[in-house]
Amino acid sequence: MDELETELKQLIIDSLCLEDLSADKISSDEPLFGSEGLALDSIDALEIGVEIQKKYGVKINPEDENVRSYFANVRALAKFVVGMR
Repeated sequence: MDELETELKQLIIDSLCLEDLSADKISSDEPLFGSEGLALDSIDALEIGVEIQKKYGVKINPEDENVRSYFANVRALAKFVVGMR
């Protein structure tokens, strides 16, 4: 799972053009959205979601009531991707 978490961190950096950030500076447990952690917004979530669907072939249903929890942090996102494969 650590390898997938690192891949997801790099995917976030690349898809959002966060050049001044490296994967090792992102904690797998820090929030991705809100005022803490990376402080990403809903547009960022869409971009990350598209890239995850392309790279891992998983479908993300925006109507799923749990979708917000899947994107809580990198660790939750990795568990989601593994569970959808």
